[in-house]
Amino acid sequence: MDMMQIGILGVAGVLLAVQFKSGKSEYGIYLSVALSLFIFLAVIGQLSVMVDALSMIGEYIRMDTAYISTLIKMIGITYVAEFSSGICKDAGYQTIAVQIEIFGKLMILVLSMPILTALLDTIREFLS
Repeated sequence: MDMMQIGILGVAGVLLAVQFKSGKSEYGIYLSVALSLFIFLAVIGQLSVMVDALSMIGEYIRMDTAYISTLIKMIGITYVAEFSSGICKDAGYQTIAVQIEIFGKLMILVLSMPILTALLDTIREFLS
C-alpha cells in the first residue's frame, strides 16, 4: 500500500469512528484498534525495504552486523511503543500510554549500552 491509500483509509476510519462516538463509543475504539492493526501490518510489509537498505549500508561501511541488528531492534521498539501508546491514548488511558512510552525509551537505552561501551573503548584506544 502506498501513503495515499493509508491516508485515505485512516481518514475514512476516523470519520466512521466519530459516528459511533455519540452512541456506542466502544465501537469507535474497536474500529480504531482494527484500523491501527491494519496499518501496522502494512508498515511491517514495508520493513523489508528498510532492512535491505541497512544491510547495504552495513556492507559499504564494513561494520559489525550486531550494530545493524541493534538499530533494527531500536526501530521496532520505537514503532511498537508509539503504536500501543497511541491506542491507549485513543481509548482514554493516558497514564498507561505514558508508561508504555517510558518503557520503550528505557528498552532503547538498554539496547544502546553495548554500542556506547564499544564507542567509549574506541575513544580510549585513540587517546592512549
